[in-house]
Amino acid sequence: MVEKITILHTNDMHSHFENWPKIRRYLLTQKEALTSANSSVLTFDIGDAMDRVHPLSEATDGQANVALLNEIHYDGVTIGNNEGLGNNKEQLSHLYDQANFDVILGNLLDKTNQQLPNFAEDFKIIKTKNNTRVAVLGLTAPFILTYPLEGWQPIDVFKAIPYLLKRIEGQYDVLVLLSHLGLSVDEQIATRFSDFDVIIGSHTHHLLEHGKRVKGTLLAAAGKYGQYIGKIDLELADHQVINSQARVAVTEHLPEEPTDHVEIESYRTRGEQLLKQQQIARIPEDLSVDFENSTKLINVGLKAIQEATGAEAALLNTGLFLTGINAGIVNRNQMHEMLPHAMHVMKVTLSGANLIRLIREVEKNRNFLRRFPLKGMGFRGKIFGEVHYDGIEFDPIQQQVFYRGEPVNIFEQYTIASLDHYLFIPFFPTIEIAGKNELMYNKFFRDVVSDYLTKHFPID
Repeated sequence: MVEKITILHTNDMHSHFENWPKIRRYLLTQKEALTSANSSVLTFDIGDAMDRVHPLSEATDGQANVALLNEIHYDGVTIGNNEGLGNNKEQLSHLYDQANFDVILGNLLDKTNQQLPNFAEDFKIIKTKNNTRVAVLGLTAPFILTYPLEGWQPIDVFKAIPYLLKRIEGQYDVLVLLSHLGLSVDEQIATRFSDFDVIIGSHTHHLLEHGKRVKGTLLAAAGKYGQYIGKIDLELADHQVINSQARVAVTEHLPEEPTDHVEIESYRTRGEQLLKQQQIARIPEDLSVDFENSTKLINVGLKAIQEATGAEAALLNTGLFLTGINAGIVNRNQMHEMLPHAMHVMKVTLSGANLIRLIREVEKNRNFLRRFPLKGMGFRGKIFGEVHYDGIEFDPIQQQVFYRGEPVNIFEQYTIASLDHYLFIPFFPTIEIAGKNELMYNKFFRDVVSDYLTKHFPID
């Protein structure tokens, strides 16, 4: 007798709650219908369900996202970088306290004891109604530069997999990987390890409408933002997969209910209300946005990151500041609207020669970047904008760089406050190649600016 197992999966929703009512209805109705048809149904989320760009995720540190996932009662989830790095260690450690699902994560350890995080297990064995044993592994992208700053130790995927396979040896009939690693890594895994029946992917936001077969492994992925929902059908004989296929449902084409709009708006309204309750400062004048000219707002940002790092100079781009702030009381919602980016403050130490090189890179790219539509690397705005310095001057005629009013000495060491964003974008390679870069990963850029406003413009 042929056994049927259906896997329903989501990934990279990034707090796009506008799709959630349809996703929830689809998953719950599919589970009910398939179960009634005597098929075993498994549901998984493959990470980056949360994203602090949404005010409700910001206000609740992702707890609201977990509450929504609870509505599905997933069989398992793994984490993405938005869960893992968008929260500090304390927040991540308690993110899943109220979860009614298992977090499966086999390549991240607590640095303090080299053990799995308290919220995770490294594998899960699920028995179907026909007693087929489905082993589920979960892996997340191992950001070796940033996870240790939060107290976590990421493990290389190709070291973790052999260990995990040994752990589950003899305990399963079907092997599924929840992969928040990206398509190219999924393809490498399928090529190097014949053990996996299915790899459900994410992270690179790739869409595999009908799946992709690499050797004997079926790769599946459902794009981004909840625009698609994945569905994998497995047929088994004697507990072994004999046929597998993947497809997706297009969320936009799913039926809409009259109450959906109200529900969607309620998520944003609730988040904004929670953030508005947290007042941080009282400023005496408007701080306005101007993507091309220097403003008091960009100067506040420059001073804030200098003060936070102890550097005597700083650089920022105007495209970071999406809105201004009016004179009067400032709250966390205004700060979130202004600076929704997933970015952290960074102190860069360079030799004088490399500082000159960096500033020349900035000046070379200045006109190109002014209207450049930047995407990714933590940026949630539209254009890069103009670069502004504090403590640094550039003489375009003499091609000379000044630091705190003095010509830069090529043999001396200099510090600049900036953002980790500049480390990841390709326009200023000197930062990555020659900089001694110290990341302040315990707070986002907006929190550093908030702290500055609180200190210099207290409410009382």
